[in-house]
Amino acid sequence: MAADQPTILATSGGFKAGVRSRIAFNHLVHHAVELSGATGRAPRLTHLGTAGGDQRWFQAELDEAARAAGYDLSHLNLFTMPNVPDIEEHLLGQDVVWVGGGSVANLLAVWRVHGLDTIFRRVWQAGVVLAGVSAGSICWFRGGTTDSFGPELRPVTNGLALLPYDNGVHYDSEPQRRPLVHRLVADGILGETHCTDDGVGLVYHGIELAGAVSETEGKLAYRVTAQAGDGPEAIAVEEPIEARFLG
Repeated sequence: MAADQPTILATSGGFKAGVRSRIAFNHLVHHAVELSGATGRAPRLTHLGTAGGDQRWFQAELDEAARAAGYDLSHLNLFTMPNVPDIEEHLLGQDVVWVGGGSVANLLAVWRVHGLDTIFRRVWQAGVVLAGVSAGSICWFRGGTTDSFGPELRPVTNGLALLPYDNGVHYDSEPQRRPLVHRLVADGILGETHCTDDGVGLVYHGIELAGAVSETEGKLAYRVTAQAGDGPEAIAVEEPIEARFLG
């Protein structure tokens, strides 16, 4: 069953320590499944670890998490070649696509080589919920801030642009993130930017922001926009968005 409208869940979370495994799915992953409307069978999720180089050891950890959650999890690998004969067919057969973190710059380059920039638009429009964390959040937007190029954060501006905004992740946990977002928005390098504290996700129906959700109490999302200042230069203005606690 597909979601009744194109849906994206863009997050800075999704995983936690397991009781009998190293990783378990946290509330944000479960919320992505809820958004898909999958019922009466094991929900079908596929994980893309492109941003981390399709690390098989991490996939094994996620397999354990999926067994504990009762999910039918698969992995779409692109290294060293796609592991399915038809990428689009595979993605259209899922309830949720979850994209992991890592290098968003490398992710976007590899996806474009394999035509995923156009495939994902069709998959999104078909009602498969697109979701992910960090790089797996930024990729759905026009761009955001990234450490893909080194320890000093830099802008990335060639995202898939399914959503007509920019994205800031790990907003409360990495000291460079907030001031860089503000500077890039004020300078016009990034446009309206939607940001998430760790543990927070943003839900979009179509291209409209429907709200924020959190797996950690007290965390927030933010909207950062440019406004005219007292002088000739614009300033960045930050608006907090309350996140509904999923616990």
